[in-house]
Amino acid sequence: MIKIKPRNEQRKQRHQRVRVKLNGTAERPRLNVFRSNKHIYAQIIDDQSGRTLVAASSLDSELQEGLPRGSDAAAAGKVGALLARRALNSGIKEVVFDRSGYRYHGRVKALAEAAREEGLKF
Repeated sequence: MIKIKPRNEQRKQRHQRVRVKLNGTAERPRLNVFRSNKHIYAQIIDDQSGRTLVAASSLDSELQEGLPRGSDAAAAGKVGALLARRALNSGIKEVVFDRSGYRYHGRVKALAEAAREEGLKF
């Protein structure tokens, strides 16, 4: 009998496989995405020093007024744009995109495309 792992456990395994090769540096940090049922979170991380340089989420006070829900593609797009603006203000122009084992579709895609439109290079 084959035991099937829960979907989130499979995602975590995919993420660990990718993280072996994907690494953020000071010149090109890693943009990490986490998606929950109610919100979406994004961070730009320098893995060499182990620090989060910039972060944004659908819980940010700047976005709360304009978001009826934090779990749709429109909210993800606003989070991506906010993250890109904060990154450009702190001098970060290029990042490595880490989708954390999620498919490049829906909310993850909306966040990435909004960040690109604001001027962040992947």
